[in-house]
Amino acid sequence: MLKELDDRVARGDSDQLILQSFIQEYGPTVLAEPPAKGFNWAAWVIPVLVPLLALYGVWEMVRRWRKRAALAPAGGPNVSAELLDRARHESEKESDA
Repeated sequence: MLKELDDRVARGDSDQLILQSFIQEYGPTVLAEPPAKGFNWAAWVIPVLVPLLALYGVWEMVRRWRKRAALAPAGGPNVSAELLDRARHESEKESDA
């Protein structure tokens, strides 16, 4: 293709004529930027759309997790007020010593 391009440039063919002949011979794959229509349109849109959709999905998932996350009271046996007062009193004695 490069040799053919060099030959056409040396002959003095216009850029547009060379481009059209390459498109006719090899198809639109020879273009650096294929036209944005048909399947090529999807090739332009998908790389932008997929990350945006993924970001939205993560945002929704985190939002739903936050809604579900409610503080639960600590579990364990019920402790009487008398026992708590005794424990506080003993810890105060130990910290004073």
